[in-house]
Formats: sequence, structure tokens, C-alpha cells
Amino acid sequence: MAVRHAVGPRQTAAMTSPGRVGERVRSRFWLLPAACCATALAAALVLPELDELVGDDLFFLFEGGPAGARSLLSSIVTAMISVTGLVFSITVVALQLASSQFSPRVLRTYLRSRLTQLTLGVFTATFLYALVVLRSVRGDAGAGAFVPRLAVTGAFLLVLASVALFIAYIHHITQSIRASTIVRSVGDETRSTIAAVQEQDGEPAPAPPLGPADAVVRSAGHGVVTAVDAAALARLARRAGCVLHVLPRVGEFVATGAPLVAVHGSTSAGTGVEGVDEDAVRGAVGLGRERSMEQDVAFGLRQLVDIAERALSPGVNDPTTAVQALDEVHDLLRRLAGAPDPSPVVRDEEGTARVVVERAGFADHLDLAVDEVLHHGADSVQVPPRLLAMLDDVLDAARPEHRAVLEAKRARVREAAGRGR
Repeated sequence: MAVRHAVGPRQTAAMTSPGRVGERVRSRFWLLPAACCATALAAALVLPELDELVGDDLFFLFEGGPAGARSLLSSIVTAMISVTGLVFSITVVALQLASSQFSPRVLRTYLRSRLTQLTLGVFTATFLYALVVLRSVRGDAGAGAFVPRLAVTGAFLLVLASVALFIAYIHHITQSIRASTIVRSVGDETRSTIAAVQEQDGEPAPAPPLGPADAVVRSAGHGVVTAVDAAALARLARRAGCVLHVLPRVGEFVATGAPLVAVHGSTSAGTGVEGVDEDAVRGAVGLGRERSMEQDVAFGLRQLVDIAERALSPGVNDPTTAVQALDEVHDLLRRLAGAPDPSPVVRDEEGTARVVVERAGFADHLDLAVDEVLHHGADSVQVPPRLLAMLDDVLDAARPEHRAVLEAKRARVREAAGRGR
């Protein structure tokens, strides 16, 4: 069962739960706006208390009376809630446009946009801040009047920041709905995933001959496999003296009760897995509602292929956009062809094979990148020549073990192009 050349320490460190937590944080659309609102609420409560200490010493602070402060803050409250509604409307329209024209899977790009999250966060925070500060203005003209000059000035500064963000947001939205921007954004994210996966891998090694499983850990829920914490699984397997085989690939759907991890060794008949915490095993295989780019290179290709297919549909009929998507696919395939397939084996510190993770290889990525686009674009004037040019260039950069599948795919494209004529 000993396997040489599996995954080194860098891979073990990379496939840990903090990365999955970071992915969840980035994909939570509400998190940054909520943080902005919480900060604004704290500032609106604290600044009026500090106003008596510094308010009279700073010449640039608000100098109006209680009536002027109320008028300014009321105007900010009314205006910001209206502008916030406008920004939400623009965002929804952009999401609908991207979903219908490109692919529903590119919506995550918009939801993860820090500028969009920050704009909505600052707008709602300005509204909340002005509303809370308004309650601190007391009395009218006279001895009992109180105007929190520092806090009112803060509201004015937040309005200026909101105006700047509104202009930046409009520019961002108009650029982000362009086909070239969406395609490039998906390509950049996929390149980062490829670089991370290739950096984690050691030299390729075949999976050990495991034989029939002694026990199977079944999924307690359903969803798409978003990431596999191989380091945690390796620690669990080492303590139990067994080998864990993760059955579904990253990106595949798992139903409730379906086999999730096969256990080889360290079992006791009738009692399940001896020394292996089944809940911890399940926790090391992340399940989500949709695929993510944390470890899933194929998901990036899936998005680009979807964009190309939608562009080639009779309702859209935009082969130029399909070719733009193929340009990004070309660069991704070239990077994948120049590297060995990821090793399925993860070893512990002593070099013993502890985890086998099913992973997509270059042939799988090539099929995904070419077959569907060829099916829908065989009759197009632009698509088959672009596919042939892509395959010729990728073949030039490919490792020897990848050349056979590339040559077979090129022959198939030529045959389909000939039939299309």
C-alpha cells in the first residue's frame, strides 16, 4: 500500500478548512454591508458623547443650530434610502441580464464583487448613521439646545463617500456586464485555481490498489462537493491506521445517504469504522448548494463553456462571444496541458498513503472544454477553425502523456467541421 510521490506538505497545508471558510465569507453578499452598518451604529452612538470634548476646538465642524442639524440629517435619511433602493434595482437588473445572456453560474461573480458590497454597505450605513444621530439633536435655540457637531459632520462626510462610491459603482456595473469582462473574470479566477492546485501537487503517483472497502461513510446531507480537506482526512486515517478513499470528485453532487468516503483497514465487523470519527470525516468533505472555485478547476471551464453555448444558441446567435470564451479556454488548457495530472494520493508525515481523492485529469478538462462547444458550433464559420487553432497550440505545449488525447480530439474536430460544410 506504500505509494511514492504523492502530495507534499504544501498541499496538506493548503487543503484546510480556513480556505473553505474564506470562500464562504467572500460569497456572503450581506456580510460586508452588515459590518458597515454595525460600524455606523457604533459611531452614531459614540460620537455625540465625544462631541462635548472636541466639538468646540475644531473650526471645520458643522456650525448650524438644532433646526439646521435636523434638516440636514432628515434630508440625508430620505435621500440615502432612495438611492439605496436605486442601487439595489440596478444590481437586480444586472443579475438578470447576466443570467439570461451569459449563464446563471456567473452570478456568483457579481455577488462576490467587493465594490458592490461596499457600495450597498456604505449607503445603508449612511442612512442608519444619520437616523441614529438625529435622535441626539435636542431642543431648539436656547440654553438647553444640543447639536452633536462632530457627529453631524461625520454624516456629511459619509454622504460625500456615498457620492464617490455611486459614481464608481455605475462605472463598475457598466463594465462588468460586458462579455469580455465576464469572460476575463472567470478566466482569471480559474487561473488562480489552477496555480493553487499545481503548486500543491507533488510528482504524480497512481492510486494504491485498495480492493473492496471495509466500511463506507455515507453523507448525512445532500449537495455539491465544494472542497476536500485532505489534511484533516490524512490525520484521521493515520490515527486509525487506515486509508480513506473520497469517492465523489470536487464538483459532483452527493445525495443524502450516498457513499461519501470508503474506509480500507481498521474496521471491526458489525461495528463500523474503528477509531475513525465519521462525523469528522463528513466534515472534511465540504458540501454546498453550488460549485465553487476553491478547488474546482472544471467549474471555471464549465462557466466558459456555458457562455459559449448560450452565445451559439439560435436565440442569441453571437459566435463572436463564443470565440471570446474559447480564447480564455485556450489559455487554461495550455496551462493544464503543460503540467501532470494531479496526484490522487495524500501521504502523512511518514510517507504512508492515507487518502485517495478522485480528481479530474487533463482528458476530462479537454472533453469539457471542446465537446459541447463543438456540438453546438459545428456549423459556425468561426468556431471549428478556432477550436483547431486552439488544439494545435495546446498540442505544441503539452506533456507527452497528454498528446494522444489532444490528437484524437483534433481529429474529431476536423471531422465535425468537414460534416458541417
